[in-house]
Amino acid sequence: MRTRRFGRVGFQVSELALGTWGLSGDAYGPAYEDDVGRIVELGVELGITLFDTADVYGDGAMERLLGEKLDAKTTQVVTKLGTLRDESPPAKRFDAETIRVRLEASRERLRREIIDVVLLHCPTAAALRASDGVDFLREEAKSGRIGAWGVSCGTSEVVHAALDRSADVVMIAYNVFHAGDLHRLTDRLASTDTAVLARSVLSHGLLAGHWGPNKQFIEGDQRMGRWTAEGLRYRVAQLQAVRRLVAGEVITLRAAALRFVLSNNLVTSAVLGVRSTTQLRQLVREAGEGPEYFDEETLLRLPEVLANAEIEL
Repeated sequence: MRTRRFGRVGFQVSELALGTWGLSGDAYGPAYEDDVGRIVELGVELGITLFDTADVYGDGAMERLLGEKLDAKTTQVVTKLGTLRDESPPAKRFDAETIRVRLEASRERLRREIIDVVLLHCPTAAALRASDGVDFLREEAKSGRIGAWGVSCGTSEVVHAALDRSADVVMIAYNVFHAGDLHRLTDRLASTDTAVLARSVLSHGLLAGHWGPNKQFIEGDQRMGRWTAEGLRYRVAQLQAVRRLVAGEVITLRAAALRFVLSNNLVTSAVLGVRSTTQLRQLVREAGEGPEYFDEETLLRLPEVLANAEIEL
């Protein structure tokens, strides 16, 4: 497993991270505890050192699992705070007191006195600008009680707000179908040496290439409302263009999608949302020996291939 520098903070992390939202049962339907535990253990065996979670995933169950399974000396954990699902209706709060209380609970569940990375969990740009929770996390980082702080961002506007407040790291969706936001932020992210965690690298499973145009999702799967029927058919049709990246050592569409993300030097780590040990083994294997993740010819023709399918880079 190759490693990359975590932006200006400087510690090293695996270029593939294991995300736990899909393992929590909150995202794609039921998950089974024994399977989830084996996936985390396999991640460690395969050399993954960075694990992504949030205090609300499985109502804290994912943090507890990582606390049980991971050695704090050899792994890093990213957790996200600020979503309150125990309120009715669920709320977002990013004030210092809320973040302080939630952080202490995460420390206990994760069994870590020092949490490596703490992110505010998808605030709006306005909420981020007004948040005194940022000041609290900055002080926590300065005192060494957390390794780095940042923001899980839903839009490029939020990324700009995070950079305005000197975030150490941002998390942003980045994949073949959703690349423009990160690409437009290239200069600013590079100039600030901000770590970038890429999520949704397979576009919630779409880029694995296994779906037909009339794909149906089970009850409890958040993807039920992610695409309209027409929108999903359009995206599945666009996959034909992406399949042109499958050649030579790039043996599957899934591999092409992952290598697209890893080919961007801004990306610190690609967060994998796997649901089985088989998926995890496949992705780690198919990331390849890179860099280079694609040969030079493929990289040169990539913009034209995607543009012909009306996919914006």
